[in-house]
Amino acid sequence: MIEMIGEMMSYPFMVRAVVVGVLVSLCAALLGVSLVLKRYSMIGDGLSHVGFGAMAVATAFNFAPLVFSIPVVIAAAFLLLRISESSKIKGDSAIAIISTGALAVGVITVSLTTGMNTDVSSYMFGSILSMTDDDVVLSVILCICVLFMFVFFYTKIFAVTFDESFAKATGTRTGLYNSLIALLTAVTVVLGMRMMGALLISALIIFPALTSMSLCKSFRSVTICSVILSLVCFLIGITASYGLNTPTGATVVVVNIIALIIFKLIAVFRCRFLKDKT
Repeated sequence: MIEMIGEMMSYPFMVRAVVVGVLVSLCAALLGVSLVLKRYSMIGDGLSHVGFGAMAVATAFNFAPLVFSIPVVIAAAFLLLRISESSKIKGDSAIAIISTGALAVGVITVSLTTGMNTDVSSYMFGSILSMTDDDVVLSVILCICVLFMFVFFYTKIFAVTFDESFAKATGTRTGLYNSLIALLTAVTVVLGMRMMGALLISALIIFPALTSMSLCKSFRSVTICSVILSLVCFLIGITASYGLNTPTGATVVVVNIIALIIFKLIAVFRCRFLKDKT
């Protein structure tokens, strides 16, 4: 095992994948707790479809994919938030409208220009080979910014996550902090798409939070457990992907599913033990 890990890390593309993957997993786990508790967990899936559409357009017109996609996805996140809050279209309906529309634009653009080439496939299904040194530098900088913003505004994010009405009554600018969550989520989704793909990136947001909630009860404990789980599952997943020669994104998701099942079983046995004890 140690020899395989050493061999894996001898390849520059694997080092790039591990660095970006660890940072993206960390960001996704932190934001996932708030998104799941706010019943907005599918925003990651919706924004990833927007990201695919943006990257398809960028590929067709020879733009820098990440540089072009990040502002587009951020704009979509704000639009999604505005539609959900100020009209009769709520939550999942707003996500479906924006995500399917963006996906359709991406598919049409691809069909009329480059066709379903390797670059487009990597955006949809993920590819650790697609990350360049420039992508890594940009990803590291933006991930650090996301982590800093989350930690700095932790108490406000906690407030709007658990009781938005009370937070608003106490003078907290809930709209601003909901926009902040949407902004950070959009950046994280775009950065993770290069490795996980548009179809799987939402798993990094949803699974660690849901798994942690099986055993942990407080916001802080769920957040900490979610971060640890996300990092461990990613590292196990990328190592297994290298050893088994399987797609990285799909392997990481499978590891997260296994972790969720284990935590659910532990929760069930713990509940039965406490009942028998009483």
